[in-house]
Amino acid sequence: MAVQVEPQVDPERRERLLAIVDELGPAFRERSPRYDREASFPFENFADLRDAGFYGLCIPTRYGGLGASFADYMQIGAAIGSYCPVTALTFNMHIQTVLWTGTAADDLDMPDDVRAVHEERRSALYRRIIEDGALQSQPLSEGIAQGATRGFATTATRVEGGYRINGRKIFASLAGAASDYNITCVETSEDEILFLAVSADDPGVEIVGDWDPLGMRGTVSRTLLFTDAFAPDDAVLLPPGLYNQLAERWPYVYMTLTPAYMGLSKAIIDFVREYMSSQAPPGITSRRDVPQKQQGWAELQIMYERSRALFDRVVEEAGVDPTPDALARALAASYTVMETAPQLAALAIRVCGGLSLLKEHRLEQLYRDARCGSTMLPWSAEVCLDRLGRHGIFPDAEG
Repeated sequence: MAVQVEPQVDPERRERLLAIVDELGPAFRERSPRYDREASFPFENFADLRDAGFYGLCIPTRYGGLGASFADYMQIGAAIGSYCPVTALTFNMHIQTVLWTGTAADDLDMPDDVRAVHEERRSALYRRIIEDGALQSQPLSEGIAQGATRGFATTATRVEGGYRINGRKIFASLAGAASDYNITCVETSEDEILFLAVSADDPGVEIVGDWDPLGMRGTVSRTLLFTDAFAPDDAVLLPPGLYNQLAERWPYVYMTLTPAYMGLSKAIIDFVREYMSSQAPPGITSRRDVPQKQQGWAELQIMYERSRALFDRVVEEAGVDPTPDALARALAASYTVMETAPQLAALAIRVCGGLSLLKEHRLEQLYRDARCGSTMLPWSAEVCLDRLGRHGIFPDAEG
């Protein structure tokens, strides 16, 4: 079965969508401190995204979506992150499901009859997203393994008409806000990984635990417990056996957390530029006239541009079946963006001085948010270092 795909390179489409972000962004930035202070979900921002059609951002136009490519999304996600990193990070969880079932799935090998079933199921999903505003969450972490393709303890047991789901997911962003939780789990009879949706309204789904973290507080990433929750057959979002193919052939889907931190890095640069440019009271030397501050500002720009350049290169070359060197570059980009963000924030505080630590300024929140990126699976800083440490020097190393 032939699959119609959106044009991957469409500069006008991207510019048009980025312009919408710039229209919404100032309100996102204004609301951000409240979400941080309350550890509350950015419902208003998501309402704005839905009104702008962004729930269907990466849904192809033939289904009524906006048709953004993977590369479009990565740049748009970074733009959202420059206004409100927590909105970018949580919006990613929704977009991930669309990318896995759409852009990535189109490149995977499936028999025609299997693809026909997948087409029917994703068409129904996309209708719910566009027509009903069904918000998708994609909790994968269980806290038992480093990687994204192993160590799942959540199980799916075959029953009439679908599966019974038992287990838990930690750091489940959009907990209490999403319409569906799209999870990875082990099918007990076949011992293979399934990717399927469990309705948030299912009586077997429970949200537990407090949420009072250091940063990215508005993600509301509480723990989900599944106790005999039910997922019907048509809630299987990727055909059985396709998850491992996705992980091996389209690994770029695992770096979609990075736009939030790329955008956060830009937010830091924007803050320092404005803060340093402000006029000092009469009789006081302006910060921008102090040589040490100028040097710090120069270092900030270099760090940011270095991170941005690698991010941009990887985003534009992303696609199915990357070479080992291209995959290594993607891991390096993810690591660089995640590690550079907190370095930028720390240096920005030194450059701007002690007053920038006050909560009335944005930098204090950005500093805390920036600390979270390196721990985020599947491509945490440790995972990236582990895989890059084997790349090119062991014959069987995977990227």
